Amino acid sequence: MADSTSSRQRPSLGQMRNNSFLQDHQQYKAPVPLSINQNIGEVLGAQLDDSLSTLTNPIKPDTERVTDSGVIHSLFNHQANQLPQGTARIVATIFYKSAHPVHPHFHPDVSPALQPGDKLPSPRVPEGSAPTDDMEKIPREPPAPEPEPLDHLYGPYVSQLCLTNFLQTLESLPTPYQRTNSSHRCLDREAHPRVVEVIFSPPPDPEYLSFSDLRKHESIWRFEREWNVEVVLQQESVFRRHKRLAVFDMDSTLIENEVIDEIAKFIGVEKEVSDITERAMNGELDFSASLRERVSLLKGVPADVFDKLKSVITIAKGARELCRALKALGFKMAVLSGGFQPLAEWLADQLGLDYAVANHLEIDPATQTLTGKLVPSKPIIDASQKRALLKSIAAENNIPISQTMSVGDGANDLLMLHAAGLGVAWRAKSKVQLEAPTRINGESLTDILYLLGLDNEDICELSKESK
Repeated sequence: MADSTSSRQRPSLGQMRNNSFLQDHQQYKAPVPLSINQNIGEVLGAQLDDSLSTLTNPIKPDTERVTDSGVIHSLFNHQANQLPQGTARIVATIFYKSAHPVHPHFHPDVSPALQPGDKLPSPRVPEGSAPTDDMEKIPREPPAPEPEPLDHLYGPYVSQLCLTNFLQTLESLPTPYQRTNSSHRCLDREAHPRVVEVIFSPPPDPEYLSFSDLRKHESIWRFEREWNVEVVLQQESVFRRHKRLAVFDMDSTLIENEVIDEIAKFIGVEKEVSDITERAMNGELDFSASLRERVSLLKGVPADVFDKLKSVITIAKGARELCRALKALGFKMAVLSGGFQPLAEWLADQLGLDYAVANHLEIDPATQTLTGKLVPSKPIIDASQKRALLKSIAAENNIPISQTMSVGDGANDLLMLHAAGLGVAWRAKSKVQLEAPTRINGESLTDILYLLGLDNEDICELSKESK
């Protein structure tokens, strides 16, 4: 006897093929109620009839089971993410380090500039990445792998891919996740820019990631290493663009020399003084104690040594242009130096600065030589004194601290850098680069003007105005 179901034709593979795999398997379709009296053949037949009845695939979500997530998957739809007026914004100024390639050394076998048999250079710690760059003082642990230098692949400038990578890095930081609005402009040139300004908002929630931690975030540090750039982050405000007071360190900032080392050359104690100076600037020694120790080595030096030093002092690249531009903008300017007053006053005259404050060396009136001591009635210009002078000069000129800027390179500048509205560690010692609010290692001090939102056209106009 033939089975009662043998007459029912089972669907063939060809019959099961239809125009939409999604229609058969999509998650939104309500399940077909299964009658207790239906067998599997009837169910399959019903589904097949439904699929053949239409060639379209309208997806009709079950509103009781499916809700809109609110997430819009779009890379370019900016209109869908309007932020409330007054939302905080952050400015990132990206500098390409054209004079400091990440991997300047190549193996002799592959570099035409080197001869076969040349030895590879000694390993070194990247500047600013550790409290010391002395390999003997680094713990004997395997170094972290260096990121691939992507600027070698995509161009020695802030490329479009570099900028895209930076925005991706920013979007990965906020917790919980939030979409970021951003805009950018090239500050020096449109094609192959060296300096690019990016404004983005909203910033990460400070409860999860504070602004000070954002500045030192490991993801941004890695981005800098990969693309051979430096990123300076500032909170956007009218006072970011309109500063009114700038104070500078002198030695290794406005000038390329360390004055006390130059004096030491006259009496043959340069090595002893330079070692103490280096340790003091790295924060390894108390500044006041180290200053007295160095000054004691200068006993007997003729008092007119400062006049002789003027011919060997080298004003830092871009210092004159920077000061002229700031003067044209109406800035008050000061040099606050842990060096010595005669040269600070000479430098202020050269650069048109309004204030010059430094240490005073005691002079023996009978012999007109240095006694090896500081003038007791004058304060030592150490870290706390520099910060106090910054605040007092600002108060004297009725300038809010948010409209001040400080620039320095040594550990005795850190308090001043943190106190100012913008504190810039300029080509600073390793410890200072790690602890300062911002850092730049450019070739010219005029790079600081970019941090005020000025572009090349603005800087050129200021230079003409100041002449």
